[in-house]
Amino acid sequence: MRITIKVIKTEKDHADAMERLMFLMDSCPEEGSKEDNELEVLALLIEKYETEKFPADLPDPIEAIKFRMEQEGLTRSDMKLYFGSASKVSEILNGKRDLSLTMIRKLHSGLGIPADVLIKERGASLPESNGIIWENFPLAEMKKKGCFPGFSGSINELKTYAEEHLRRFLGSVDSRYVEPALCRTSAHYVSDKEVDQFALLAWQVKVLQEAEKTKTDGPYIPGSITPEVMKELARLSWSAQGPKLAQEFLSHLGVKLVIEPHFGKTYLDGAAMMSKSDYPVIGMTLRYDRLDNFWFTLMHELAHVALHLNSDTTAFFDDTDSPEKDDFEHEADSAAAEALIEKSIWSKAKVRQSKSERDCKSLARELKINPAIVAGRIRHEDKNYSILNNMIGNKMVRQHFQS
Repeated sequence: MRITIKVIKTEKDHADAMERLMFLMDSCPEEGSKEDNELEVLALLIEKYETEKFPADLPDPIEAIKFRMEQEGLTRSDMKLYFGSASKVSEILNGKRDLSLTMIRKLHSGLGIPADVLIKERGASLPESNGIIWENFPLAEMKKKGCFPGFSGSINELKTYAEEHLRRFLGSVDSRYVEPALCRTSAHYVSDKEVDQFALLAWQVKVLQEAEKTKTDGPYIPGSITPEVMKELARLSWSAQGPKLAQEFLSHLGVKLVIEPHFGKTYLDGAAMMSKSDYPVIGMTLRYDRLDNFWFTLMHELAHVALHLNSDTTAFFDDTDSPEKDDFEHEADSAAAEALIEKSIWSKAKVRQSKSERDCKSLARELKINPAIVAGRIRHEDKNYSILNNMIGNKMVRQHFQS
């Protein structure tokens, strides 16, 4: 019986090839002959078909670890290097605890156990680690703020599986913004304090997650945030519902305003960033729950949206307390100040000399803005934060955004 040698695709092809293979093997062909070459090719084709059609099960990862321990003469105590503690060694080798990605990396590099065996998925490979120390994220604070929905374990458990949980968390937003943020190559933050970059990234992702949950009332059109539009927005401060009206106003412009409390060691008041759908997002922490701070920070971030956000700089983060400023920050400060109170009006304002509540209210009425904005300008200009305390709208912002 002769068959045409071809790729084996069906069970009939396989049966014919096997029959021909057995015939050739029984005939003991001379090495190097046509029949010998045919035998070799048929064997390879049959092996390929059977591997694809009837894949062998991967070894059990725990059995693979135990086998390697026996090969290398490793004790359970030695395995603490890979699993972290004696209790974890016991739990893992007894099948009571799953391997974490951190453990899998160590086992793969240290003992040479194939990654797909440890992951229990044929052909799987480990994700790039990029040298990130996952435990440096503020895991306890993130858990408290609901960054890991569905997780109810202890903090120690969270630390053990930090990479898995954080990859899911970070993977919820566009990688264009997360990956550069890990080294802050496309983000802009000028501060005089030592900022926790991991906490800052966690806050940013949380803001972007919240932004994805809502729709704007209109599309964002680049160039639509003009000085006149910013002044119109400032006049909403005159209303007792000003902060909430501002959020609605921005929505019509295709800009999302998200209120998200700051994370520890971020020293953050606000930020401007682009979402994965390429609409602007303004995040505010309300670290200072005051009307004067709210309106200035909002205008400052909106100025960044109008003037600075682009493909090279995808996010701006702002600590309004920081004395350190660069050209971007000076430009945003200037645009915000002008939108709230024009320079030509402020230069002649009586309140700059009197510092009185009466003159604050009078100028605010004239401009149809909240008196807190005037009081805040005086306090900042004079660097005297002991005056006009009753005029700055203390604890009058967060209440508008509590669900």
